[in-house]
Amino acid sequence: TIIISVFSGYRQNERILFDGVSPDHWEIIDYEGHGEVTVADSCIIIGKGELISGIRWTDDFPTSDYEVTLRAKRVNGNDFFCAMTFPVRDSFLTLVLGGWRGALSGLSCIDGYDAANNQTGIVYGFGTGWWYDVRLRVTDEKVEAWVSDEKLVDFTIGKSRLSLRSEVESSVPFGFTTYKTTGAIRDIRLRLLSE
Repeated sequence: TIIISVFSGYRQNERILFDGVSPDHWEIIDYEGHGEVTVADSCIIIGKGELISGIRWTDDFPTSDYEVTLRAKRVNGNDFFCAMTFPVRDSFLTLVLGGWRGALSGLSCIDGYDAANNQTGIVYGFGTGWWYDVRLRVTDEKVEAWVSDEKLVDFTIGKSRLSLRSEVESSVPFGFTTYKTTGAIRDIRLRLLSE
């Protein structure tokens, strides 16, 4: 069992980041023309904006050896409904789900290239109105991601340079964005990986 001092609210090595009721420790990112963000039906709903809408976590967050699980759904629109920005050591990446008009997923950015132009880009057909189980695992060596138990990302970091697209830099240290799309997120949990 890991003993946690800096992360209050853990049960052993897991923390619930959204309990379905209170948006504590979450703030709306003030993107120009952003959509409305609400809590309904145990979900955080990030409404469709003119371009990007999103939220960010305002409390402590680990930089490695952790796993995030959540459920996400595209409510309407046809672009990314869940772009999750997260720390990796001293850098950040974004896991984009359903971007580039809904057809592509992957990590942005690796060596300056976004998911549409690097080795993690993968075509995955996300429907509208369906819940997807998402799992992200980050260690010093790798970033892995699964959607509904299918592994979409298996990236060995090595000497790659990690960065963010400028549009999502406001999401750090951990956050979610959508693009011209309404997305719903629920059951967000953070687990520290045992040694």
